[in-house]
Amino acid sequence: MVRVKNEQEIVDMVTKSTFEERRIFTITAHIDHGKTTMADYLLRRAGLMREQDAGHLGMMDSDAEEQARGITIFTSVVLLAYEYGGKEYIAQINDTPGHISFTGEVSRALRGSDGALILVDALEGMMTQTETNIRLAVGEEKCKPVLFLNKADRLISELRLTQKDFYQRLDKIINEVNRLIKEVAPKDSGWKCDFKGNSVAIGSAKDGWGFNFKVLQDKGLKPDIFFKKYMENDILWLRKNLPLDDVVLQMVIDHLPNPLEAAKFRVPKIWPGDLESDLGKSLLTSDPAGPLLGLILKIFIDPKSFRPTLIGRVFSGTLHAGDSIYLLGRKERQKVKRLGVMEITDILDMEYVPAGNLFAVFGFICPAGETFISGDLTDEQIEETIPFEQIKYVCEPVVSQSIHAKDPKDVAKVGDVVSKWLMADNTAKFVKDKDSGEYVLSGIDPLQIEIITKRVNMQVPIVVNDPIIVYRERITQNSEVFHTKSPNGHNRLLMHFEPLDDQTFKLVMDGKVTADQKEKIRAQALRDEAGWDTKEARSIWDVYEGNILVNNTHGLQRLDKIKSYLIAAWREWLEGGPLAREPVAAIKAVFTDATVHEDTAHTGFNEIAGMTISNLSLCFLSSKPKLYEPIQRVDIKSPMGMEGNIIGVLTAHRGQVLNMNQEENLMHITGKLPAAETIGLADEFRSVTSGKALFGYEFLGFEPVPDSTKVILDIRKRKKLPQELPNPSSWDRFIYARK
Repeated sequence: MVRVKNEQEIVDMVTKSTFEERRIFTITAHIDHGKTTMADYLLRRAGLMREQDAGHLGMMDSDAEEQARGITIFTSVVLLAYEYGGKEYIAQINDTPGHISFTGEVSRALRGSDGALILVDALEGMMTQTETNIRLAVGEEKCKPVLFLNKADRLISELRLTQKDFYQRLDKIINEVNRLIKEVAPKDSGWKCDFKGNSVAIGSAKDGWGFNFKVLQDKGLKPDIFFKKYMENDILWLRKNLPLDDVVLQMVIDHLPNPLEAAKFRVPKIWPGDLESDLGKSLLTSDPAGPLLGLILKIFIDPKSFRPTLIGRVFSGTLHAGDSIYLLGRKERQKVKRLGVMEITDILDMEYVPAGNLFAVFGFICPAGETFISGDLTDEQIEETIPFEQIKYVCEPVVSQSIHAKDPKDVAKVGDVVSKWLMADNTAKFVKDKDSGEYVLSGIDPLQIEIITKRVNMQVPIVVNDPIIVYRERITQNSEVFHTKSPNGHNRLLMHFEPLDDQTFKLVMDGKVTADQKEKIRAQALRDEAGWDTKEARSIWDVYEGNILVNNTHGLQRLDKIKSYLIAAWREWLEGGPLAREPVAAIKAVFTDATVHEDTAHTGFNEIAGMTISNLSLCFLSSKPKLYEPIQRVDIKSPMGMEGNIIGVLTAHRGQVLNMNQEENLMHITGKLPAAETIGLADEFRSVTSGKALFGYEFLGFEPVPDSTKVILDIRKRKKLPQELPNPSSWDRFIYARK
């Protein structure tokens, strides 16, 4: 348990400090590049850790699962008070995971941050997740970066580089980082990480030292000093004279923006509302007296009590203990029973938290990414309020496992428990299989699912089956037009399909076009960025899992009576398409005519669902559908001479080599291969390189499965479906024929 030694100081600084005295930032890096080790020294500096524990305790990895695995799984949040340059500052810090399985934690932390402290292992260099995190931090969330080149000692102790080679290697890493920053940073921002500009530091988090150009100048030291001290094995001198926390705080305070500075370039990116409105002006100035608008960023569920604590940020106005707030996505009011700030696993209580600060609340649960406003507003004011843009996640659920309760009486409880955990990590998804009654949990990879199922099993005993790959069913051309009728013959629907164009699909998957958006904002995004006709863009009924449903009818009577049923049937159908009951993606379904019976007794859900699902299936099968499989990009670094073995492993698993280049004595290979082939792949790479390979991967997208008939039939067999490809004749009885 963390005991904050300066509680009142933290309270006063959160509520009374100027913007200049606040920094909110995320520490982010590839796995094992040293984020949590660095955080130890920041905790020690604030008086939360003993000197001898810093660099070894990994205090931000507070969860037992994290400690057992030696990796960060959940973002830890801490508020620390520091004295620097004769002034008091408060740093609100997110220590994030580096493993691809938990990249959703990174996305959510960055949304609440103004800056990013990027770590790169000086020996391993830029890795897959480094690149992903820079794109998320700088490109998506517009967090200004600074760079720390960690584990510099390894270049001396392991590679035994000369000073010239040492700095050439670091220059190469800095240039790679800046190339990517320039590519994704806001236009005219001029952002870059520069050693001479003091936004790059070099050091060793393990040994507790670091420096940048300013530190060396202030202390009258030359860059070769740490070479000499390592040769003399005098690590203590480095830790004493070049303390890691000094240079980190200097970069954070001098180069990362405060909340007011950051709001000017971040708010237009993350909030699509009118910046000239009262709320818009308040957001741009982080006005504590303005209208309340905030965002829930993280759900911390205590692994012992299972009580949820919600962590978020106030972007406008002030949040008070006891306030009623309205959740725009869930369309419900909740009461803030307890308010404070998060100190890793504990809440430091506060009476109020003004704009420009992170906060923690206790007393209810909602999904991460939820926008909230004051619960005292009128229905009209609520309806007019624009929520924040959806947080973008770089990975999709491509692996699934079915789970079921050990005790049949716990079936409903399993659903409730899983639902709670997926509010905390909404990069994962789950559905209930209608045929088997089992829940199917889908995630980024088996590790993510393993962590979630372990949590679930702590609350309700479950049986977890082996992981399987989640495919996608997509169409490749426009469909025929189908006219279907309900089972009772009293309702009819005329519909056709079009494949979603790439730009529209990207807008949907990036969360820039959603079902919950205001119609005007959604239509503007589709018109300006994807070339949609404005009238059609305003006729959208639903956006779901990468698909769009459009109502292109005109003046029909009683259509609203069946809207909820039609959308529910559409969403249910999208969860499992006709080919193999895999999720359907990238479809634009357009219905142009409908007949709705005047008597509600004839327009029940089963009637509307029957004609809708049959029409969707017929349209789908007439559009030359294909099965698509998830593809991963792999990133491998190994000693020279082992590249042949690595390429052999790749090609044996249907992989392709995309690029090869030499980095000093390492060979860097990038490639791609199906996700179905990645299970256990890391062990093969380690085996053929005697454990010397550095390995990472990221989600690249979906590609058609070559010769997919066998795969489709295998999936159908596993799901106990008929062992033949679907035939349109199965829905002939629903086709409406004019008399």
